[in-house]
Amino acid sequence: MKVILASKSPRRKELLGVMGIEDFEIIPAVGEENDGGQTDPAMAVKTIAEHKALEVKAKCEDGAVIIAADTLVYIDGQKLGKPKNEREAELMLKHLSGRRHSVYSGLCVICGDKISACSERTDVYFKKLSDEEIAAYIRSGEPMDKAGAYGAQSKGCIFVEKIDGDFFNVMGLPVCRLNEMLNEVGYKLPWI
Repeated sequence: MKVILASKSPRRKELLGVMGIEDFEIIPAVGEENDGGQTDPAMAVKTIAEHKALEVKAKCEDGAVIIAADTLVYIDGQKLGKPKNEREAELMLKHLSGRRHSVYSGLCVICGDKISACSERTDVYFKKLSDEEIAAYIRSGEPMDKAGAYGAQSKGCIFVEKIDGDFFNVMGLPVCRLNEMLNEVGYKLPWI
């Protein structure tokens, strides 16, 4: 079965490889991310992932396994996506400093007429960040392509005191849940 990742995220690409899926194609969804006006973050990311998967499915041959995902950070009733600029990254990091926030990832897997979609939540606890740490992290360039302006799998790991839930969800692809969804649509990992 042909596997298609509907994302250009290097982290998602890496995680598919970690799962043992090495032969896959990347066809990122290019349409506007539309959550349908959802106020619930779990429903918002699930809806976006579904739209991405359906967009890419329309471009692919029948029988391909399409994997799409969307991730956001949620705190105080506010959704934090990727920062648009360094100032926005600074504001996000200051808002997360010393607090707990939730990371939501929506997943959608489609194969033929089978579709499986869900969302996953992980709570992340940040230490109190100094202005110096925030400025240095922004200078590294790392926050600019990540929801919530940080990556727990790289330099941003020094901010994380504790995680309650799936670590890989914080990276943008909850692999345990993804494997279950792949099984639901009839795809088994190559090494199993």
